Amino acid sequence: MNYKTPPEIAKSAVAAAISKASLPLLQMTLLGFLAGVYIAMGGYFMIVVTQDAAAFAGIGISKLLGGIVFSLGLFLVVAAGAELFTGNCLMPIGLLAGKISWSGMLRNLSVVYAANFAGALFFALLIFKSGVLSKNCADYALSIAAVKVRIPLSQMILRGLLCNWFVGLAVWLTFGALDMSGKFIALLMPITAFVAMGFEHCVANMFFLPLCLMIKSGLTAAGAPIPAPELTIGSIFGNLIPVTIGNIIGAAFFLGVLYFVIYRRDIAKD
Repeated sequence: MNYKTPPEIAKSAVAAAISKASLPLLQMTLLGFLAGVYIAMGGYFMIVVTQDAAAFAGIGISKLLGGIVFSLGLFLVVAAGAELFTGNCLMPIGLLAGKISWSGMLRNLSVVYAANFAGALFFALLIFKSGVLSKNCADYALSIAAVKVRIPLSQMILRGLLCNWFVGLAVWLTFGALDMSGKFIALLMPITAFVAMGFEHCVANMFFLPLCLMIKSGLTAAGAPIPAPELTIGSIFGNLIPVTIGNIIGAAFFLGVLYFVIYRRDIAKD
């Protein structure tokens, strides 16, 4: 077989948790920074592709296209190697297996979260300063951002949970693929699904919302400032905090914990 069985995937997830918990700080930070950049690349790719797609192909097809192109971000994380907070929320399977400590897991998650944020902000600044952001892209991005920061708190948490259930599944499935093409196929549909369904990903929002704040406070490529009173630093963190909580629950419990319970005997054999 050119893929792993579900019990073998669970063992690979434990091995990945061990590796992640033991990364040196500098390596962990740099890999986290790159993951933030890679997800931001997928995010901006999605903005460019979908800015006017709904007018020609309909809303559903536009969302489908957005999900497909956004998958670039996770594919770069998996294929090139990087540390992504939302994917690392699977680490509790290693904790429950007794292979990593609480301190090792929390060290990784906190460092990677901050590094993801730094990478996403860096790429947002590059896009804003590069002059490639058209007026149409800017208007489209701001219209989405205005909706994101007005989502009720409970819905932000639930959309975060649902998002990382899908993203965690994408990462989980890549553990079962033995070659690069298999990894891409494994992650494509879960990532496409979460984007098309409108769920909330904290690292994507680390790029998307600050970029829109830059757009609001500066000039677009067309030279016109765009009003967006809903978008502030406070409203950005008002989105990121509950979405992050939901993201943690989605992967940590519904994948890390449940799959440990299901395959604990197989995991214990190693």
